[in-house]
Amino acid sequence: MSISAAQVKELRELTGAGMMDCKAALAETGGDMDAAVDWLRAKGISKADKKASRTAAEGLIGVDTGLREAVVVEVNSETDFVARNPQFQDLVRNVAKVAMAHGGDHARTQAAKYPHSEKSVIDTIKDAVGTIGENMSFRRSARLGVEHGAVATYVHNAVADSLGKLGVLVAIETTGNAEAAHAFARQVAMHVAATNPLALTPEQVDASAVEREKAIFSEQARASGKPENIIEKMVEGRLRKFYEEVVLLKQAFVINPDLTVENALKEAEKEIGAPAKITGFVRYALGEGIEKEQSDFAAEVAAAVKK
Repeated sequence: MSISAAQVKELRELTGAGMMDCKAALAETGGDMDAAVDWLRAKGISKADKKASRTAAEGLIGVDTGLREAVVVEVNSETDFVARNPQFQDLVRNVAKVAMAHGGDHARTQAAKYPHSEKSVIDTIKDAVGTIGENMSFRRSARLGVEHGAVATYVHNAVADSLGKLGVLVAIETTGNAEAAHAFARQVAMHVAATNPLALTPEQVDASAVEREKAIFSEQARASGKPENIIEKMVEGRLRKFYEEVVLLKQAFVINPDLTVENALKEAEKEIGAPAKITGFVRYALGEGIEKEQSDFAAEVAAAVKK
C-alpha cells in the first residue's frame, strides 16, 4: 500500500522518530498508526539495549519546587548536544515533577508513572533513547523540605528554566519571614555552587577524611622538628583551617567574605525576624564521579572515512 507524507508526518509528531523509520513502521504495519507507534517503540527499546553500554555523562540537572520543599534530579545523555533538545528538556522537567511527588526517592520515582502516560519513568526514558538516539539514564535524585521556613534552589549554567549543568538546594528552618529566609537561602545556594563544601558542620565531615588530614598535618609538623606538645597545637590549628575550607557554616561567605556563612546567617536573622537554621544542602554537578570514555577524535574520523 502507499504511505502518504501526511501519515509519516503524523507518526513523526507522535513519536519523534526519524522520517525513514516512520515510513518503514507504517509499511510494516499496513498504515495502522497505533501499530506503527508500537513497532517504533519496540525498535526504540532495542536501540536502548544496544546503546546501554555507552557512557552517559552529559545531560541536565533539573530542579522542581513546592511549598517549603524542592527536589533536584540528574538525567544523563551521551552528548551535550542533547541538552539543547526540547524533548529531552521536557523529559528532565517531568522526571523532576515525579520526583517531587515521591519525596525525591530515586527508586520510587523510576517506578512511578510518567505524567500523562501509563508507562513508568524508566520505561519512558527507554522509549526516549529510541527517539532521541542516545543512551540515557536517570542517575539520582534528592529532596529537601522544612516544616517552617524555606527551601531555595539555584541552577548554574542554565540552558532553560530550572535546567542546567549544576543544581543546588538549601533548606532554612525558621518561624520568621519565609520570603526573607528564601532570599538568604538562595544566596547560600549560590555560595554552595561556587565552593562545593563537603558538609554542613564539622561533625558531618567524613571521619576518614579528617583522619587523613590529621595524619598529613602531623607528618608535616614533625618534619619541622618541633616537640610533640607544639605539634599537637599545630595540628589543631591546621584542622581548624581545613574545616574553614570544607564546612559550609565555617566557610567565608562568597557574598560577603568578611563573614562566615554561620555569621551571615546571624545577620540575616534580623531580616527574617526570628532565629534561623540551615538544616541541609544538596549540590549536584552534572557527571561528577562518572568515568568518561576518552576517545581519539582523529582516529574516529579516519575510521569513518574508510567506511
